[in-house]
Formats: sequence, C-alpha cells, structure tokens
Amino acid sequence: MSIIIHPIKAFSDNYIWTLINDVNKQAIVIDPGQAEPVIAYLNEHDLDLTAIWTTHHHHDHTGGVAELREHFPMTHVVAHNEHGVSPDQTIKDGSSVSAWGASAQVWDVSGHTANHMAYILDMEGKKHVFCGDTLFSAGCGRVFTGTIEQLYNSFKHINTLPEDALLYPAHEYTANNLRFGLSIEPHNIAMQAALEIALERMQNNHPTLPVSLAHERKVNVFLRVDNLEVVAGVKSKMTLADEKPLTVFAALRQLKDNF
Repeated sequence: MSIIIHPIKAFSDNYIWTLINDVNKQAIVIDPGQAEPVIAYLNEHDLDLTAIWTTHHHHDHTGGVAELREHFPMTHVVAHNEHGVSPDQTIKDGSSVSAWGASAQVWDVSGHTANHMAYILDMEGKKHVFCGDTLFSAGCGRVFTGTIEQLYNSFKHINTLPEDALLYPAHEYTANNLRFGLSIEPHNIAMQAALEIALERMQNNHPTLPVSLAHERKVNVFLRVDNLEVVAGVKSKMTLADEKPLTVFAALRQLKDNF
C-alpha cells in the first residue's frame, strides 16, 4: 500500500495536506481551516474522511474541524489539548499516530505558537514532515504565542532530519520568502533559481511544495544563520549585539516582519 499526498487549496494560500489510501478510499486531512473544499474534493474522488490531524490552534488550520466532524461522523480528531478542537486522541511531543499502519512521530515545534506540533510520517523509507506554520519554504512562521527561542530550537530540531526528508508547510509563501532571502543573500544562486521555478509553478497554478530539507538548507536563510553572507546581510540592515546564531535568527525574523 502506498499513501498518496495531495494538497487541497483553502482560503487564498493555505494547503490542507491530505493523505489518501487509494485501496480502501479513505483519507486523513491535516489542518482543515475550511470544510467546504475538503468535502468537495472527497466527494469528487469518492473518499471517506477517517481522521483529522492539527498542528496548532489558529483558525485557518482548525476552522473546518467541527463541520467535517458533522459531515463524517466517524472522523477521529488528533490534536494537542490546546488546539481548541476537543481531540479524540490528545498528542504531545513524542506521541505517535498511525496512517493505515504507517507511523507518524509527533514533534513539538513551537515558536509560531505555543504547543505547535509537527507530524513526521515514515513511509517507504522517507520522512514526510507536516510542519504547519513553523517552517515555510525559504522562511519561517511569525512569532505569536510562542517565543523566538522556541522557533530557533524548532528549526535546529527539524534540521536534524535526513536531507531527503520532504517538508509540507501549510502556506504558499515560497516566492515572497525567497525575495526576502535574496534581500539578505543577493548572490545566492540557489535562491535565484528557486524563485524562477516558484514563479513559474505559481503561474501554472501548481504548488511549490513539498520541498526537501537539502533544498531548504540552500535557500532558507533561517537555516543558514551561521553562514557568513547571511550574517553580513543582516548586519548591513541592522546592528547586532553579537553574531550568535540565535541573535542572527531573531534579527532575520524582525527584518522579515517589516519586509
């Protein structure tokens, strides 16, 4: 059995990542901020929703949960108890969940919010990382109820994964993040090429995601805080108290907030 992973678009730039078991026609959705596009997709493909996984409490990730529960009464909701959705299975760092026998490990990747979870699905020898709003391609989430220290540590944790791990962020922010990255590292050839590809994909209405960790190490300035060019790029825009990785990371997030 192989699990198909498909993005259902919601709002203007959300992706509701959907795991599909094509053998038994069942599906699991991750972060359904809206119910309508999920119901439409599942009906079109004759799929039955069996589970919902959430990464954090923001409404654009949980707003469709109640309606989906009504529409698919057997749906099993997996969430942290601070996600605001009355979970059937409560998770925390170190928990594991199952997708038709494939195991997903739960990591705490707080920073964007407190109690932000990621699901690391092991499938056919590769890790598939559903990271919500913690890491975006070429970027990271804005800090709301978490802390910048948590976000930095979450990035360090994600960076311990194998380089072929595939990352599935929940928003189509790639092009804008790459533009910001190029404002810091204007001579980064990998970023320049990635921006061209991202713009072409978006023009053809194709997602820029998922991306590999190996790719992100080349184009995501938040994973490159010990790179001399990144440090120099930040120092050209603001004064740093020191050049420690956390200091550079926090400065990058501040610069991105105002980009």
